[in-house]
Amino acid sequence: MPTATPTTPATPTTPASSVPAPARPASPEVTVIDPALVRRAVKAAALGNAMEWFDFGVYSYIAVTLGKVFFPSGNPTAQLLSTFGAFAAAFLVRPLGGMVFGPLGDRIGRQKVLAITMIMMAAGTFAIGLIPSYATIGVGAPILLLAARLVQGFSTGGEYAGASTFIAEYAPDKRRGFFGSWLEFGTLAGYIGGAGLVTLMTALLSTDDLLSWGWRVPFLIAGPMGIVGLYLRMRLEETPAFAAELEKAEADRPKVPLREMITGQWRTLLLCMGLVLVFNVTDYMLLSYMPSYLTSELKYDETHGLLVVLGVMALMMVVQPFAGALTDRIGRRPVIAAGCVGFLALSVPALLLIRQGSLLAVALGMGSLGLLLVCFTAAMPAALPALFPTLVRYGSLSIGFNISVSLFGGTTPLVVTALIGATGNMMMPAYYMMAAAVIGGVAVWFMTESAGRPLPGSAPAVEPRPATATPASPPEHG
Repeated sequence: MPTATPTTPATPTTPASSVPAPARPASPEVTVIDPALVRRAVKAAALGNAMEWFDFGVYSYIAVTLGKVFFPSGNPTAQLLSTFGAFAAAFLVRPLGGMVFGPLGDRIGRQKVLAITMIMMAAGTFAIGLIPSYATIGVGAPILLLAARLVQGFSTGGEYAGASTFIAEYAPDKRRGFFGSWLEFGTLAGYIGGAGLVTLMTALLSTDDLLSWGWRVPFLIAGPMGIVGLYLRMRLEETPAFAAELEKAEADRPKVPLREMITGQWRTLLLCMGLVLVFNVTDYMLLSYMPSYLTSELKYDETHGLLVVLGVMALMMVVQPFAGALTDRIGRRPVIAAGCVGFLALSVPALLLIRQGSLLAVALGMGSLGLLLVCFTAAMPAALPALFPTLVRYGSLSIGFNISVSLFGGTTPLVVTALIGATGNMMMPAYYMMAAAVIGGVAVWFMTESAGRPLPGSAPAVEPRPATATPASPPEHG
């Protein structure tokens, strides 16, 4: 387990954010991190993110089938719109989930809340696989689907902020970027797993089998996944940073009202929302909207379009840990800024390549956007938790993250489709990403570098020193 070894720092610790730590004397302790515990924390946190995006991939790519199962027949367009309406409803309740689970995580602990969100996520996804069809129970089917989606969205409101906080508070200061990058590795793995499974089942099963029972299989898989994830999370101890908060007398650890988490941190919340905006607009544009853009706007073959996106995500997975380690070496700000500049300069050329239509051109255009997106997926899991002090980290990050995702990230496909319809300009996806990059660039300008520094309100976290040979046991020479 993590141990704290008292030392006397030679110089005062610089806060990792412009937000001041709670007013109290700086702790003279240094937390020595157990590497085995860090690895377990990363696995447990990343699995929850993988599960969220597994559901996202499954739901997105089996939407046509779900429309036929859960909504009245006769109008395929109405069925599809209804299915995506239930999907969008989950985004509406994410901020509510953040406002409940975030402050709760700052009161009772990160580990307990992450266990709760894992149970709810797994239960909501598993329940979809058990709902009878519209032909069986009528209007009750879409109502139950909506209820399950609301449970998923509510739990997701506490998932990403909690998982990134959990990893950030466990990781040593000098490797927080590397360990945090595995959270988004889980995101990509979950999406590839969900979309890939749907593609495989569509290829192997007849249309009748897919409609009668095949569509249930991907959702039912969430049950065993949830049990494994819950087991991993229940085995973890509380993070060293939060454990240090718990050791204080109750009088020294006041409750922070939800209103204070917003009004007392409003400048940093705006900064957080700006960073999340560029992160999620580009993320949802590439991974969610582009497959539809290839098929509906460019008349590209649906299967080939999906395979290109899956290939881009596989490329991102390979690069992700290396980019995370790079943020530890040169800082989060340069990497995020490079992503913003890249999207500002290359969105139009990349989309022109994609519009050219050949497989090579589409792959090059999508691949370049994917590599730019890695600048955000690798840096944000470490950069966002470092914006807030320990006392309000989970709560404030949950609120800022989920409001930004609901307003800007989740609405990206809808807004861009509407802009193309209103203007007839097929380059709107590029312009939208460029606008997000400008906002992200402004946020980067105002953020404080956090690489290699302790989290605000926490003691420095270091890895144990490697064992050295003693004079009594000299190394052998052959």
